[in-house]
Amino acid sequence: MKRSFYAAWAVMILAVALPAWAGESSHSASPAVPAKSPAVPGDQSQPTQDREAEKREIARVVGSVIGWAKDKNLDLFYGSIANDEDYISVTPGKRVIKRFEDVKTNVPFWMSPDFQYVRHELKDLEITFARCGEVAWFYCVLDDINTYKGEPASWENARWTGVVEKRDGKWVVVQQHFSFASDK
Repeated sequence: MKRSFYAAWAVMILAVALPAWAGESSHSASPAVPAKSPAVPGDQSQPTQDREAEKREIARVVGSVIGWAKDKNLDLFYGSIANDEDYISVTPGKRVIKRFEDVKTNVPFWMSPDFQYVRHELKDLEITFARCGEVAWFYCVLDDINTYKGEPASWENARWTGVVEKRDGKWVVVQQHFSFASDK
């Protein structure tokens, strides 16, 4: 991420300085560097279809953080979150999961035949890219409907915010927070 920032910074400096070094006016009709640098998702010059494709992929990843439970597909879940010390998940209760290794302590509960996925829905999902294009944040209202030992174990209308980062070409959730409106 830092490398792409520094590369973009260097291109901007060269675009301004190169004409002066070559004895040209900085307002020359034929600039030494093209007017548009390579686009990133947060860059307004990026074609809309690329930005929309990235948003669809982020939406898929965010949905997989909950949707993996349908088939109890831990590979899908683990592939959707940061597998390191950066991961943090804050729930409406007292639980705070502060790293990937802590996620694994919940696996016996989720994999139990007593825990049954019913459905989930992400409502009003909004995704916003950081200027660097390799980080984005999201907001939605979540219905996560499950049962445990035949009794409801659900979150309805939970507010869900989070941060995703593109790592090795894949989007993963690195931070998430769930809450319920206090006025409901």
